[in-house]
Amino acid sequence: MGFKIAIAGATGNVGREMLNILSERGFPADEVVALASARSQGTEVSFGDKTLKVKNLENYDFSDTDICLMSAGGAVSLKWSPKIGAQGCVVIDNSSAWRYDQDVPLIVPEVNPDAISMFTRRNIIANPNCSTAQLVVALKPLHDFAKIKRVVVATYQSVSGAGKDGMDELFNQTRAVFVADPMESKKFTKRIAFNVIPHIDVFMEDGYTKEEWKVMAETKKILDPKIKLTCTAVRVPVFIGHSEAINIEFENEISADQARDILREAPGCLVIDKHENGGYITPYESAGEDATYISRIREDATVENGLNIWVVSDNLRKGAALNAIQIAELLVNRGLIKAKKQAA
Repeated sequence: MGFKIAIAGATGNVGREMLNILSERGFPADEVVALASARSQGTEVSFGDKTLKVKNLENYDFSDTDICLMSAGGAVSLKWSPKIGAQGCVVIDNSSAWRYDQDVPLIVPEVNPDAISMFTRRNIIANPNCSTAQLVVALKPLHDFAKIKRVVVATYQSVSGAGKDGMDELFNQTRAVFVADPMESKKFTKRIAFNVIPHIDVFMEDGYTKEEWKVMAETKKILDPKIKLTCTAVRVPVFIGHSEAINIEFENEISADQARDILREAPGCLVIDKHENGGYITPYESAGEDATYISRIREDATVENGLNIWVVSDNLRKGAALNAIQIAELLVNRGLIKAKKQAA
């Protein structure tokens, strides 16, 4: 007998992607329930060849549900995840609400699967920031081989990271450029069409943004607290797919050829790295794909044991929905949860 899965925030970009990926990967679910706020109740969403009617999260009973994939935002998660967990349903949360809680594991299955065992403390598991997920998938195998000392990363993040409103703003502004309509900026602090904005999330006292802080703090929690990391997060006029230019300094010697071979064998990684026109990946090609793509692997002669790499991934998939479902698969495959119906 299969599991009963609930998707909270099923009408959003990531919620819909979760439903697609659950179906694509054949997750062992007997029942899938779509949940959202009261205003979305009755909306229809697709799940494989079925159509689900959205139910109201506020009055849903989780006592017979095994896993809740939470993609309804931080405030909703802070309010509901502990209540859901208390009903014996494991919450896999996509917001930043629980990532830094010492009692909540922050999981990327290719990187730190063993940390999942501590989920029983709160019945909550955190999904990392979309930029962090692809970063640590690429860094982990290199760290295992040569031990990373320091990382400098600049992110080039698509507008889908800001939700449907971000995608709509890029579309509307781009159209406005061509038909000479007035330009409106509501979601972003400056015009995004044909522009880049070095500002994602709120500014902090030290001049970094919250997005940059998330990448730094989460990488340390997932991979190694001793790694020094600095980040600049930039919004770019791309619909789907985050890119990262990453400079890495290692304690031990590692060549570009060794890094290429290691990454080719690493779980979740796909190396596309030819020194020719088009011999690299761009976010356009990553959209709809599961892999973390790695290109432009080369040695940095300005430091001892340095490398540069270019990393691209679909932020709605590996950066969010896919990673959450891989966490659910990890729970099932390791026998960490049993279906309630089966247990009954």
